[in-house]
Amino acid sequence: MTEEFRAAFQRVLDTAAEQAPGFPAAVHDVFRLSSQVPQEELAVAMEALAPVLSDCEPVAGIAADLAVLAGALVEAGAPAGQVGLEVLRQLGSYGQAAAAFMHAWDKTGGGAPPHPGEVGEAEEQRVEEVLGENAPLATVGWWTCLRYGLAAKAMLGDSRVRAAVRADSGALESLSQIVHALSTRLPEFTEVGELLKMAEADSALVLDRASWRAFRVRFDGIGDNFQLHTLLADALIGKEGQRLPGTRPDPRWTAACLDGAPDPLADVVRGEWDLVGGDGTWVGNEACPADIPFVDGERVLVLEPQTLAHSWRAGRRHAHIPGSLTIVEELHPDEATGWWSRMHPAGSVRHPLAPAIEHGDTGAHRPPRHFGVAAHFEEVDAGPLSSTFPALEPDDLSDGLPGGLPQEASPGGPWAEAYPREAVGWADDPAPRPEPRVEPQIEAWPLVERAPDPWPAVEPEPEPRGYIPPDDGRPPGAHLVPPLPPGVSDSWAWAPHWKWPPPPGPAPSP
Repeated sequence: MTEEFRAAFQRVLDTAAEQAPGFPAAVHDVFRLSSQVPQEELAVAMEALAPVLSDCEPVAGIAADLAVLAGALVEAGAPAGQVGLEVLRQLGSYGQAAAAFMHAWDKTGGGAPPHPGEVGEAEEQRVEEVLGENAPLATVGWWTCLRYGLAAKAMLGDSRVRAAVRADSGALESLSQIVHALSTRLPEFTEVGELLKMAEADSALVLDRASWRAFRVRFDGIGDNFQLHTLLADALIGKEGQRLPGTRPDPRWTAACLDGAPDPLADVVRGEWDLVGGDGTWVGNEACPADIPFVDGERVLVLEPQTLAHSWRAGRRHAHIPGSLTIVEELHPDEATGWWSRMHPAGSVRHPLAPAIEHGDTGAHRPPRHFGVAAHFEEVDAGPLSSTFPALEPDDLSDGLPGGLPQEASPGGPWAEAYPREAVGWADDPAPRPEPRVEPQIEAWPLVERAPDPWPAVEPEPEPRGYIPPDDGRPPGAHLVPPLPPGVSDSWAWAPHWKWPPPPGPAPSP
């Protein structure tokens, strides 16, 4: 089978270079045999395809078909390598021409453009009014763009291709703009745009508000912040992580965000934080890591306490791409403090759908948002104390009584030495207390002293509670109903004849 695959692939290379009529049949044979050969053989084929794909770019139809074939080999397990970068480069070239076709189409009457596979001479003549001599290239770009889009989606599934694209920020931005324009007419390019956003970010500085600690993390294959949130919770919370406070995610949630399939019995993930940018803007879970803002040249994400409970389905947005996240380092406390000095104040950024905190609202009337898991309460300012004394310092309470000061304590009382005026904060001129109400004195009756009993009193047995039937010799319960007529209670015939057999002996006369 390997030899047959090699022969078929060699025919693809030869017919593509010669633009021979046998090219489609050779491509079909490679498609058929690619799933039956080892991945090492596919990798060798991809290396041989790279120069041929570059040379065939002027022949749009052959180049687009070779791109689709390369995408199929990548999905079968071959590394994308240089072919992946060449496919993305040609997508940028033909995609720009396709965007020009879309623009000219809108200028010449609008309406839905034809499907890329159905464009022809009539459509080329229509856009020629706007594009002039560039109309043929624009029409060819529209004709091939969908095939390049399918190939690019497969290539961006390779982490090495994403890393190479990320290294050239200018080319990445240009290609992202072209793909975004095409996605307005061709929904197949929506996922290509998402994969380019995935390639845009691979690291961030994460600050945890509860502990004031900071970590640099590196990640890959993260399609959205739902996935990032889950993997951060797994890497940071508890003794298995970096000992941050919180509830660790279910291992099945984490597996579904790495490379496993979602477990139907554990497919709802509960959030742990609000995700806020280092510049004080809301980020949230619906965005992706590329949306985390830059602060001083570094993406900075702040993990804030939840202001609104949220949950989502476990898994990866792009299921064919495995995810990963590692802690690169924890910042020294002094460096972390420097970053915190540039962050927004605590509680200043809340979930867009979180209810506003009204003045004086303590939240006591609302139940915990995560009953049974972790109760998160809103931080509210209760305002100044109504008493005239300042708050006690912790050191002043170290030797005090657990129940606090006695209610009748006064500056001159027995507690004055243990609690001086400065510690408890008595006012110099306390407000006058109301005069106590004087109750009339009532002379008590004289008590008659009696000698103690020589023997301890024997407590009587408690009387039984409830109704006590009389002890008249009748069966229990007989006193609750009236007596039966004479002879009935001794007769066997009061029940149906099939229920009880008659007693032995002659039957009694009626």
